[in-house]
Amino acid sequence: MGITRAHIVKNDSLEGMLGDYVGGKGRSGRGGGGGAARHSTRLVGALTCLQLAFAIYATFLLYYMSPAVDLRVKPDLAWASRIAQHWKQLIATQPGDSPALLSPEEVCEHESIDFEQKKSQDEVMIRLKRELYDEVLAHQRRSFGAETLPELLRMRSRWSASGPNVPRVTVILNHFKRRTLCAQLESLRRQTLPFHRAWVLSFGSPNEASLRRIVESYNDSRVSFVASGYDFKYYGRFQMALQSESDFVYVLDDDMIPGTRMLEILSHVGGTDKYGNAVLGSIGRILPFRQKDFTFPSYRKFRSKEAGLYLPDPAYDITVDRIVQVDFLSSSWFLPAELVKTLFMETPFTFMTGEDLHLSYQLQKYMDAGSFVLPVDPADKETWGDSEHRLAYVSETTVIFKDIVQVRDEQWWRALTSGYVTQWAAMHPQKVDALFYAHSLGEVRALAPLLEKFRTTAGRKAYLVVSGGGHCPCEEAATVLKWPKVVCRERRFKIFDLGIGALSGPSRSEVPVLQAVYASMRGLVRMHNPSVVVAVADVDGKVKDALRMAADAAVNATALVLLPRSSVPKVLWMATLKPAALPNWNRMRVSVNIITQNRAKSLLRLLTSLRSAYYLGDEVPISFNMDSRVDAATLKVVSSFEWPHGPKTLRRRIIQGGLIRAVSESWYPSSDDDYGLLLEDDIEVSPFFYLWVKYALLAYRYDPAVSLPELSSISLYTPRLVEVTKERPKWNATAFFSKSKAHHPNTPYLHQLPCSWGAVFFPKHWREFYAYMAARFTEDAKQNPVQIPRSRTNGWQASWKKFLIDMMYLRGYVSLYPNFPNQTSFSTNHMEPGAHISAKDNVLKHDKNDFEVPLVADDFAPLLPMGKMPPASKLPVLNLFNQAVSMKGLKAAGAKLGQDVLTCGAKELVAVDHITGLPTNCTLF
Repeated sequence: MGITRAHIVKNDSLEGMLGDYVGGKGRSGRGGGGGAARHSTRLVGALTCLQLAFAIYATFLLYYMSPAVDLRVKPDLAWASRIAQHWKQLIATQPGDSPALLSPEEVCEHESIDFEQKKSQDEVMIRLKRELYDEVLAHQRRSFGAETLPELLRMRSRWSASGPNVPRVTVILNHFKRRTLCAQLESLRRQTLPFHRAWVLSFGSPNEASLRRIVESYNDSRVSFVASGYDFKYYGRFQMALQSESDFVYVLDDDMIPGTRMLEILSHVGGTDKYGNAVLGSIGRILPFRQKDFTFPSYRKFRSKEAGLYLPDPAYDITVDRIVQVDFLSSSWFLPAELVKTLFMETPFTFMTGEDLHLSYQLQKYMDAGSFVLPVDPADKETWGDSEHRLAYVSETTVIFKDIVQVRDEQWWRALTSGYVTQWAAMHPQKVDALFYAHSLGEVRALAPLLEKFRTTAGRKAYLVVSGGGHCPCEEAATVLKWPKVVCRERRFKIFDLGIGALSGPSRSEVPVLQAVYASMRGLVRMHNPSVVVAVADVDGKVKDALRMAADAAVNATALVLLPRSSVPKVLWMATLKPAALPNWNRMRVSVNIITQNRAKSLLRLLTSLRSAYYLGDEVPISFNMDSRVDAATLKVVSSFEWPHGPKTLRRRIIQGGLIRAVSESWYPSSDDDYGLLLEDDIEVSPFFYLWVKYALLAYRYDPAVSLPELSSISLYTPRLVEVTKERPKWNATAFFSKSKAHHPNTPYLHQLPCSWGAVFFPKHWREFYAYMAARFTEDAKQNPVQIPRSRTNGWQASWKKFLIDMMYLRGYVSLYPNFPNQTSFSTNHMEPGAHISAKDNVLKHDKNDFEVPLVADDFAPLLPMGKMPPASKLPVLNLFNQAVSMKGLKAAGAKLGQDVLTCGAKELVAVDHITGLPTNCTLF
């Protein structure tokens, strides 16, 4: 590569060489002096005549050597001009002298433009293009306020042509065959804001010598000529731009003749806060929009509104009168010099074409920088960045061959599916339920059941994102999913290949993977607004961090769900949740709180069942609450127990408090998303208990469309007796609802009875219970003023559950119960001797068959009505005595009893402060 800065290269002159030859360098023969003289005289005469002939010819061509730049009408006789100039230089140079410095007028060449600007006569296309442009502009005016040129120039800018902050701009002119260099340099020299440097690049150009002479003729120290015999193609100029020390870089194609105010306008806009982090230009393209068949057309598709826009487009009379954001710029790029390196963050799809798209894609993806076409003043060509658009149509322009179109189509589609938020995506934000991310083929295989469940569930939409590269290529992922490989090539959303090149093991540097995954996923999340991003819990640590950052950066709520591989087939019910509930996947925090004292064997059985349960990767704290008389065996079990799912806490009372205090003081919520599972040590749980709790919370507590403030807890257990009546008759929920045509036999149901054999209690209601119990607790249970008609709970002594039943009855609260065949439940009570059940009483009054129930051992979702939780409005409601009632009927019964801590009217219930749990007033129900 050679670099010339306005210097003159010395050439040997023809006249000098001839003089040397005639003067004696050619006399090597002996005795031939006279003949040689006569021969020399004839030769000199002949050459003199030849010189005279060329001098006359050169004079004849003086008209064509005019310095005026008239690109519209000047005939293309550059070949003759070059011959005349070359011979004039040779003739005028004396032997031994340096060649004279030529002026621009003598060396400049100009394009011949003898045709009118192309105009479309297709009325349909004109209408479609105009409609799309109006839609784009209307959206951008609403979203960020697209300014006119006068409005832009009135904005505050850090740069000014008149000072004190005058920007330095390096202009890069890349030339190959077009004869426009002189016109560009003349325009640059007349700019209202002087340029700092101008680099003329000639990479593999057949016109290198001519381009060099033009640069030298201007004799301007600011203008340098950079040449190479190797053609660095379209990226070479940006590689040169990396060397710039200016504030801005202005890269121009050889068909762009900017108006004399362009540098001033560009610098002013580039100095504003709003457009400081952007690339500015004069021509841009908006990429295709999605068609009705959900595919994207080629950007060159004929007679298609969805094919996108070329802006401005003189062929369709579309001018840019307001700044407009585009998907990529063409022909000219003005950007802060520090942003140029962003072009090379990722290896381009190809170096043969597409640097314009790659630049805008990389700038948005990694720098959040937009691409904008500046508006112009139609009456002032000096504000135009493209003052002669017809140059784009002359013979030396880049021909758009079919294979190039295919390459560029594939390039922009890869960008779109790798996180490039195009104008279509900005105007038409999508809403999907889930994006599944797989960094390896093994992860694709692990996530496949849940992905398929989402895709086959009516009304649900989910896509797969793969890391790509050699580790998880799209086509191999499609094979794992038994999808046709064509899904990786068709322009339709289904599977996104990020092309990252995943690591097979821990990376030596965590930056490249984290940055690439984060940047791509952030864009995809912005475009598709997924409710959840799902990945396996053991995904690479850097990838996990990147996914978390991308989800956290979402404008709309998006949750990152990291599932253990073994749990994926167990949560297929996730696809049945409402999209609005899914973002709350990680909000709830369920803690396990165990009440134990002296049943070490029972405790060990409970702990074994807890450790065998599925927790979906959630953190689940566990606490042990022991009274003062806890035995040594229990202490050893508790101390040696290892809990892999969260922190473990031990509490031991100094003074014996009894069961009522042990239970009620075992947990208190720290937030409105903190839920407490209370378990006595003779309970055993199903491996699926946590899945039931999570599903129920998401369906009935975290779905914004569901209003069920009466729900105070979720039971793990299904009772076999009507517990509160003196007779305690047997009861079977499945059989009960089988008699009803309105409900599925296995529908979950709402029951006014709280469960003490495994239940998750809600924070607001537990605070309320604390306040209620504090107001009503007495050492003498007979002094309790609440007497529920026909309830055997009125005689219960020292029972925390009695107080909770009273509060739920008075205020119309309910608990959610499971209902599966044979009362199969998520917990069971083994009815072992304890505070309430002595060994003798257990034999005489309690039949284990009435209390022990089978545990759920497999996926329970298929047993639910239509395989999912029914809508909250469809849940049947039972009162304290297992009788079907309405929610309003429950409240009416409590109001009628009128024994709450506040005296309220017949149609009023007590309202509470949900932070303190204290009663505040009476309110109508």
